[in-house]
Amino acid sequence: MLADIGERLQHHYGPLGWWPAESAFEVVVGAVLTQNTAWTNVERAIANLKAAGVLNSEALLSLPLDELAELVRPSGTFRVKARRLSALLRWLGSDWQARLTGDLEAVRAGLLSVPGIGPETADAILLYAGGLPSFVVDAYTHRVLHRHGLAPEESSYDELERLVGHAETILKRLGLHYRVVCLATGDLSFAAAKCYDLEAWAPGLGQYLEVSS
Repeated sequence: MLADIGERLQHHYGPLGWWPAESAFEVVVGAVLTQNTAWTNVERAIANLKAAGVLNSEALLSLPLDELAELVRPSGTFRVKARRLSALLRWLGSDWQARLTGDLEAVRAGLLSVPGIGPETADAILLYAGGLPSFVVDAYTHRVLHRHGLAPEESSYDELERLVGHAETILKRLGLHYRVVCLATGDLSFAAAKCYDLEAWAPGLGQYLEVSS
């Protein structure tokens, strides 16, 4: 079933050239900055890093935390993200590409040990920066699998990841780029405790478009 879904999407959309970044290192940085914000904000933060000439591992590692926070301010919760990005870069070290090679589970466990790096961020880094077959499970993945009767409505990240863990062929062929923006809903109800906007990357327009909420 998963292979069939992947083949149909590939046939309909063709290769879309997924994560909008000029380098694998930019993917690593963007994966942290994109947490809980729109990609347009991430683009502004990355533009700041490029303009300052610090979008490389060595420069960012030597940058004072308060200066890094100011540069990534457009991405929101900038002090938190500066700390998370700094912690991630320290874990990766100067030879960061080597850190993202080898045994998938071992590298993933290392990423998850970094404060502020959750499963979705770790899997995005593994797949789009490291080229490792790690499936990025988010609200859209859950919705597609549930509507096709492949997963119950209440499924954990790990359960969904196990379900699609054998889909390396699909990952390599699809190249579909989407993101989920978590919205603050307050104490509305249990059903609305977590609300997401699903945004898909439209290559022709050069921007994300909301496709579901």
